Amino acid sequence: MTLETGPAFENAIRNPDNPAHLMVIKDISRRIRIYAGDTLLADSTGAIRVIEIGKSVYDPVVYVPETDLTADFGEMDRSTHCPIKGDASYVSFGGEEIGWVYRTPIPMADRLAAHYAFWPKKVRLVEGE
Repeated sequence: MTLETGPAFENAIRNPDNPAHLMVIKDISRRIRIYAGDTLLADSTGAIRVIEIGKSVYDPVVYVPETDLTADFGEMDRSTHCPIKGDASYVSFGGEEIGWVYRTPIPMADRLAAHYAFWPKKVRLVEGE
């Protein structure tokens, strides 16, 4: 048994062209607040955490539903494609790129639809009360 085939990965979403590239989406049971400086960007009790293995084991990423955003974001003229998530659109705050969203992810990753993630070096994430 390898890491990618253990019990923790039974429900993993896998890249059909590379089964070693996978992600697990987990509900977060605690409140999540995301700040840029002193500005509250999101306040959520419905966030999810994505754990992804690809070319390496990536740091977990927290995604918050669009309905839990508390700030306005600009649209960037930038997108990228992930074979297990789909096309990401990038967003800005205060004129600076700060995160991304999968507006219409590929069907196997539909839980990510309209969920925003933020660059860890540009925000402060508070988990719990």
